[in-house]
Amino acid sequence: RRIVRTGFVNFWRNGFLSLAAVITITLSLLSFGTLIFASAFGQTLIDQVKNKVDINVYMTLSADEVDILNLKKTIEQLPEVSKVEYISRDQVLSDFKDKWKDNSLILQGLEEIGDNPFPAVLNIKAKDPSQYSGINDFLNNKGTLSKSGISIVDKVNYNQNKLVIDRLGRIIPAVEKTGSVLAIILVVVAVIITFNTIRLIIYTAKDEISVMKLVGASNSYIRWPFVVSGIMCGLFSGVLTMVLLSVFAY
Repeated sequence: RRIVRTGFVNFWRNGFLSLAAVITITLSLLSFGTLIFASAFGQTLIDQVKNKVDINVYMTLSADEVDILNLKKTIEQLPEVSKVEYISRDQVLSDFKDKWKDNSLILQGLEEIGDNPFPAVLNIKAKDPSQYSGINDFLNNKGTLSKSGISIVDKVNYNQNKLVIDRLGRIIPAVEKTGSVLAIILVVVAVIITFNTIRLIIYTAKDEISVMKLVGASNSYIRWPFVVSGIMCGLFSGVLTMVLLSVFAY
């Protein structure tokens, strides 16, 4: 009880140093917390960009739906593929009409054509942007042939998106590595700052420690009040950091 009481007394008696310690530890925790927020935010942005990058496989107008669905199953079995969505000709036509429902000129032109001019589409998403090249190579070989030996693929838009896909393949790993390096640096800085702050508090009490040693106080009796004060600094800093990060998160 005496050790705990002494720790509380030291904390309040050394008000300025305790405040400095709380502020320093809070800033260290905020730096690390901000990095966590930035990492989560950056990862979310990266995932959103990844989800928007895909390749579309446009089928020939004469392609049979059974052959298209068989090709879809084959593509889904590729280890690089995350998801394959089949959009039928009727669905493409319906989506086109919904998009241009306010443009009577386009709809009139569509009616004059008479038949459905749109091909079926396979929308392919890879697990990683760097894997689209391999998927494109697969689509350009025999795997896109129907039972009759005629290719059912009219066009793959990979080359149109190649520049964006290649850049994402280089940028995303670089961002992830940079985030990891920054995390390590901030952790080291936070530990050094906190360590030096605690050393400063102990250094200011060196005369008091000398007197206590002269009257026969044990090392543990001298040490534990500083531990209690340190725990209080940590608790106050933790609560303050949580309040600030909660406001930021909100």
